[in-house]
Amino acid sequence: MLRTALKPRWLRLLALVLVLGVVFAELGLWQLHVAQDRGAAAAISQSASRPPVPISSYLTPHAEFPADGSGRLVTMTGSYAAPGQVLVADRRLDGRSGFWVVAPLTAPASGDTLAVVRGFVGTAAEAPAPPAGTVTLTGSLAPGESPSTLGTLPPGQIGAVDLSVLVNRWPGALYNAFAFATAETVAGQPVGLSAMSRIPPPSPTVGGLRLVNAAYAFQWWLFALFALWMWGRMVREDWQVDNGLRDAEQPVPVGHG
Repeated sequence: MLRTALKPRWLRLLALVLVLGVVFAELGLWQLHVAQDRGAAAAISQSASRPPVPISSYLTPHAEFPADGSGRLVTMTGSYAAPGQVLVADRRLDGRSGFWVVAPLTAPASGDTLAVVRGFVGTAAEAPAPPAGTVTLTGSLAPGESPSTLGTLPPGQIGAVDLSVLVNRWPGALYNAFAFATAETVAGQPVGLSAMSRIPPPSPTVGGLRLVNAAYAFQWWLFALFALWMWGRMVREDWQVDNGLRDAEQPVPVGHG
């Protein structure tokens, strides 16, 4: 059968099939990327549209970060421990380099603590102390960051929102998440930011697939396999004719001769 497959017309047809296979494979990958992008966009839209919920009803300290937790809006009432505030170095906002201002917010009854990214400052001296008293926070959840690679930093600075580091610095049971503050109030009044700027919560990392586009991707890959299978079938039928295993008068998909 190899000799039959090496006939010029079958080699030309194989080249065409391989080109089509590459095209179909690329179209399948494109549809898969579309499916992932649209799935992620849907997740972002869904997260933004869900109303805030008390964090205690959604997550417990030390529990694994929820699969759909990125971007989830939560509320929490507690007080900030000012001595625990830290600055996360090497951050950027709107083209400026600076620091994230992170403080521990602790619920009075349970002692549960949430790391809160209160905002961004350009210099360490601009970081305001957290407000005193009972604070009501609304924030967007995010999973803890990977350990820092920045090396040794000045006291009061860290290289990442690494919860494994903060759990040893702060008292109480630490949530396995941190929150980007979107609003803070004390006695119903908004907290002033001074020189600090709020940080827009990043897009949720929760993915997903849009099934319609995923099905299109599968169809393109199926077309590529089908084209290769048809080439093999036609070569086999031609080989059968050459070896008297098939009536030469029977139609062959591609003419013999």
